[in-house]
Amino acid sequence: MTNVKPRIRLDRKDIKKGDTIEVKALVSHTMESGQRKDKDGNTVPRKIINKFTCTMNQKTLFACDLEPAISANPYFHFKLKPQESGPLIFTWLDDDGTRIEATETITVS
Repeated sequence: MTNVKPRIRLDRKDIKKGDTIEVKALVSHTMESGQRKDKDGNTVPRKIINKFTCTMNQKTLFACDLEPAISANPYFHFKLKPQESGPLIFTWLDDDGTRIEATETITVS
């Protein structure tokens, strides 16, 4: 999972103060629930993304905790009203400690 490249789409990167932007974020991940069995009848260990965050300048703008019922390749679609310019940092945390990150920089005028 370390070479996973998340896909981030912002409806625009240059924003006037007070405007809302639309954010879409997708990451490739199997999201194994821990309830399935392999061909030998052994339980496949749970391995899910359990937390997703979007931060800017050390402030959390969006966050959610995920459970095993979430499908593979989790997709998030949300809106933000940023008050300042800077990098939006998107972080996905996995059960085994794997951290997947992506960054998009926006400018607020």
